[in-house]
Amino acid sequence: MTFDPTDAVQFTQALIRCESVTPHEGGALTLMQNVLEPAGFQCHRLVFTEPGTPDVDNLYARLGQGRPHLSFAGHTDVVPAGDEKAWTLPPFAGEVRDGMLYGRGAVDMKGCIAAFAAAVMRYLHRHGGSLPRGSLSFLITGDEEGPSINGTAKILSWLKDRDETIDACLVGEPSNPKALGDEIKIGRRGSLNAEIIVKGKQGHAAYPQLADNPVPKLARIIDRLASHKLDDGTGNFEPSNLQVTVISVPNTASNVIPAFATAKFNVRYNDAWTRQKMETWVRQTAIAAAAEVGARFDITFASTGDVFLTKPGTLVDTLKTAVKSVTGRAPALTTGGGTSDARFIKDHCPVVEFGLVNATIHQVDEQTSVKDLEDLTEIYDRFISNFFASA
Repeated sequence: MTFDPTDAVQFTQALIRCESVTPHEGGALTLMQNVLEPAGFQCHRLVFTEPGTPDVDNLYARLGQGRPHLSFAGHTDVVPAGDEKAWTLPPFAGEVRDGMLYGRGAVDMKGCIAAFAAAVMRYLHRHGGSLPRGSLSFLITGDEEGPSINGTAKILSWLKDRDETIDACLVGEPSNPKALGDEIKIGRRGSLNAEIIVKGKQGHAAYPQLADNPVPKLARIIDRLASHKLDDGTGNFEPSNLQVTVISVPNTASNVIPAFATAKFNVRYNDAWTRQKMETWVRQTAIAAAAEVGARFDITFASTGDVFLTKPGTLVDTLKTAVKSVTGRAPALTTGGGTSDARFIKDHCPVVEFGLVNATIHQVDEQTSVKDLEDLTEIYDRFISNFFASA
């Protein structure tokens, strides 16, 4: 290790230089292990497999055995850099220019992992190298940007089999839209994918009486689904919405009526719904629309996470106080955006998300300010101290 683990900027640079593009570990988890083990953490490298998906290397590291048990969850895997020639600075060099640290993962989310680890090292140093009470752990996956099958969900199952309980979890996802301290995520909408296949009969476009065109029938169904107002939002969530994302047929010829037509769509739903309730509504609406035009169809569903909300309490209040004490901002408690691994953790303990500014995630020239990294480390440090003092 050739950097100061209490310095979040140096730590982030070291992580960025590990080319851990999903699903490759790239040395990032090894780097974390080499920092945490000398500090007393018991580290477990967990490689999970699933047919049809890449094997994924994960890290679970815990210090202490008592309660309360505070865990930090994150991912060292990153999306590809894209056109590396388009970057101002090389995407895996971790270089600083004009107060900005560039690199793939700087924001999402190696910078957040480095900031929390640096905060932990500072906290332990102030307490003679050990925890005054409770336990601290890192739950770091290499599968968040991939299928999310062989990562966090399986680590949590492994912990359950070991009778290990987490009392509270902070996920270091970049949660702030414009400035550090804007928002804390206390929940997420549910996400439901669906595919409708309307059956027809292939034929020549000049002889429609000899065929059965599924395209206008599919159009009727998706119009009924997409034009319906699902709700007006709830006290903690914005309105639910359904977005059609794919429409396709099995041919490209303009004079051929296709044998079937397919549509895919995604529903983001709030806490006025459950997955079962939303599936039922979609199915019944499709059946009614299909009856109007004599359509025969099949529909399948797949969920990427149910809706959840972490209500204000010790976890939320302690983080909110730490954010305000460093930034001067009272962060909004929000539930918008996409999904994260918090969707798995919420079944095990209260969970919140707070990290860097998300303006450049997954983009060319992903970057974070050095000041934000330093401030985030201070926020995490105060959060850890206050959590163990009050929990």
